[in-house]
Amino acid sequence: MKKLLSLLAAILVIGGLTACASDSGEEVAETIKIGVNLELTGDVSVYGIPERNAFEQAAAEINALGGIDGKLVELIIYDNAYDQAKAVQNTEKLIEDGIVAILGSATSGMTLAIAPLAKDNGLVVFTPSGTNSAVTMDGTVVNPWVFRACFIDPFQGQVLANFASGDLAAKNAVVMVNSGSEYSKELARVFTEQFTANGGTVLETASYADADTDYKASLTSIASKEFEVLFVADYAKNAGLIIGQARSTAGLETVNIIGPDGFEDPALNDLAGGAQNVSNVFFSTHFSTLSDDSQAADFVKSHAAFTLEKYGKEEVPSALTALAYDAAYMLFKAIDNADSTDPAAIRDALEALEAFDGVTGDISFDEFHNAVKPAFLIELSNGAPVNATIVNP
Repeated sequence: MKKLLSLLAAILVIGGLTACASDSGEEVAETIKIGVNLELTGDVSVYGIPERNAFEQAAAEINALGGIDGKLVELIIYDNAYDQAKAVQNTEKLIEDGIVAILGSATSGMTLAIAPLAKDNGLVVFTPSGTNSAVTMDGTVVNPWVFRACFIDPFQGQVLANFASGDLAAKNAVVMVNSGSEYSKELARVFTEQFTANGGTVLETASYADADTDYKASLTSIASKEFEVLFVADYAKNAGLIIGQARSTAGLETVNIIGPDGFEDPALNDLAGGAQNVSNVFFSTHFSTLSDDSQAADFVKSHAAFTLEKYGKEEVPSALTALAYDAAYMLFKAIDNADSTDPAAIRDALEALEAFDGVTGDISFDEFHNAVKPAFLIELSNGAPVNATIVNP
């Protein structure tokens, strides 16, 4: 236990956060209530659950060291089940619960649903992983109460296009886009614009519905063309099926398949019909266990220890886990800097954070409350990550 607490203390020192214990050393009754509004059940619970675990780890760590200004952090956690109406109801309940800020949601759609309530009620909403560019906006101006810890979709769309043109030396590409997903459509648009600007040609953009599971007709048509890269702009739920069916389509057995952070899902290999189908697959993400950064390595160890103690199973942190962990500590730091639990003071302190030393890299906010930080390009071979390339903004 002493070794674990030493590790936790080191993490907090690296993050620059001051934690204060009570003078008497006794348990502090007063708490700082922070709401958590996440997708814990439903189609994208694979994103919400790791973020919840990271929030709980961060709260346990800060509380083990006395909390913030002598007050313990209390997380109030609600499941929005990947339903916008439920996400709004959760936010209303959290406001009634007296929270000072909200962590979440994991996805752009749920965060967009609760953003108006953040503005109307003067309450920070901090999403770890909502990447759609509209998340922090209120029409054409920034929503002053919404922040994100991740880079935005236009950034990863550009990164992926540059990777295709440069590292993969692609001259021609085909794009597959989910017509029912804003996430997918924006990524496809930005990738196409950047790849074309790089001198490449997008030979075809094939659309499909979110509920589709059979892509053989589109893939057979695509296979008749000559191209080096297939860009699948979607989450693993659809992308995994597309990868598996592409590998069983003549002419697409080894084509390079690239995609966004939505590829990072433990179910990807199974959805693709097995790890043997997941080679020459690349995706952009926010964190990698392949990183040689000492702080990232310490986080991998501390998360394994925390999850083993709390859930009975050692978990390897995903990018979503790391983003949520950074978001929690950035919020703690803002509360500490504000020396107040007043939501407006917390908002101002969060906006003022610069070069926060997180496990996903140094993080600052631009004028739109988007995180300015590095990206990782991950290569998968036989379903396993074998290489991580850091791409700076």
